[in-house]
Amino acid sequence: MAIAFLLLNGLLLVPALALPGGTPWLAVEALAIWAALALQQRPPGRLIGALAAAYSVLVLLVGADALIRESLGRGLNLYLEVGLVDAAWHLLRTNLGVAGAILALILLAMVLAALAKLFMALTARLARHSPEAAGKPLLLITGLVAATAVTPWVGSPALAFVANQGSLIAHTHRTTEAFAEQLRGQAAGREPRALVRLADTDVILAFIESYGITNLTDEPYRSVMAPRLDAMADELAQAGLTVATGRLESPIQGGQSWLGHLSVLSGQWIENQLAYETLLSSDYPTLVDDFRRTGHETLAVMPAITQPWPEGKLLGYDRIFDHDDLGYQGPPFNWVTMPDQYTWHWFGRQRTERPGPMFAELALISSHAPWVPILPVLEQWDRIGDGQVFRQWEGAGEAPASLWREPDRVREHYARATDYALAVASGFAVRHLGDNTLMFVLGDHQPAPLITGEGASRDVIVHVISSDPALVAPFLSGELPGFRPGTRPDMDTAGAPMSRFRAFLHQHYGAP
Repeated sequence: MAIAFLLLNGLLLVPALALPGGTPWLAVEALAIWAALALQQRPPGRLIGALAAAYSVLVLLVGADALIRESLGRGLNLYLEVGLVDAAWHLLRTNLGVAGAILALILLAMVLAALAKLFMALTARLARHSPEAAGKPLLLITGLVAATAVTPWVGSPALAFVANQGSLIAHTHRTTEAFAEQLRGQAAGREPRALVRLADTDVILAFIESYGITNLTDEPYRSVMAPRLDAMADELAQAGLTVATGRLESPIQGGQSWLGHLSVLSGQWIENQLAYETLLSSDYPTLVDDFRRTGHETLAVMPAITQPWPEGKLLGYDRIFDHDDLGYQGPPFNWVTMPDQYTWHWFGRQRTERPGPMFAELALISSHAPWVPILPVLEQWDRIGDGQVFRQWEGAGEAPASLWREPDRVREHYARATDYALAVASGFAVRHLGDNTLMFVLGDHQPAPLITGEGASRDVIVHVISSDPALVAPFLSGELPGFRPGTRPDMDTAGAPMSRFRAFLHQHYGAP
């Protein structure tokens, strides 16, 4: 019986892995179960089954917490995660394929079933050896519950985990309601503002997936990206382009890029899905509205969008170009539906065909996990055509499931993928940034903690590029910290929040 109790106690300590602080040695839940079994007047089969099912759900949530911490840099919040189930399945399916994703879910179900069976076996053994009188275990539990106030060795991990989720749910709900009220109360921000200094200027807002400050703070990324930024500086200078570079703080890490996008567009801090949905349903204006009022055609170029995107319609773009609209005839590369170089090539043709100034948001994806394969940059852009030229790399590189067994190699591939994304962005600027164009190239968020390590800055790198130095000059005024001439940001100054970007544009490019 002692061995069964110790093993059950070990199982019930698992939730402590998802909680701050140390792990206790003794779970009060184990003693409570022992006492409950002792109090049963008949065979406790239903009780044991219910406890085993509850434990399986608890383990699933603890596992989800670990996965979210590793991928998004935050803990589980059931109030937020319910809306991400579909996105998680999409990511799993696109990285592993349908068969691989289903197999992964089957393996997960088998693990949970095995844990439930072990839990049932241990509790059944305890039930057979529970004392006839329940007073002794109940007195022991009472004493140990009192002891939790003075000793770290006794705790209640399962109850604490559930209570923590309850607290997060309540806090997130209150925060969401407060944000909605804040939007309703900001009367001054409820009307779009024309950016008159950009009235005849094409404005390009290009997000590079996972282009974070880690590229310059950590090895091995710095050894790859520092030479790329130097080469980019030379390339832009030879093309007569001016560049300033700084950093902005993203509200998220590792995923949910759309939250960073909307933080930049709206001038609000959009740190979770509920804030995202709240703002979209509020009719609060964004840069899309500002540029439409300025006289621009507003475009969204979204190569990763393969399903209906109602959020884009709520943002009010004049035209949305998703995967099916970009005419790509080459192969996908795991999660990446098309290489960034093709997206830039397609957009370059659009600019020559569309009259009048445009505001375009591009969401580039070649630096999205799983970072395999890494394509070469084609020197002859005019050979890209409809993308069939990329078929020569179809099936190239190893499978993501193989690469991801070795974290060091994953990190190496991340650096190379980001290098590729920046190289083709720079190549586009050199070839297509003529007069009257202001281009922003920035990250949406830092990569996952697997790449950055725990506690890393959430800053992303921002490049401001134009053939007109006067259009770049406001970013060198010092009002937005961390910007300086060239392709490298100030490494000693933390970036301003992304939510300051829109107000900064209003201040320096809007009407007095």
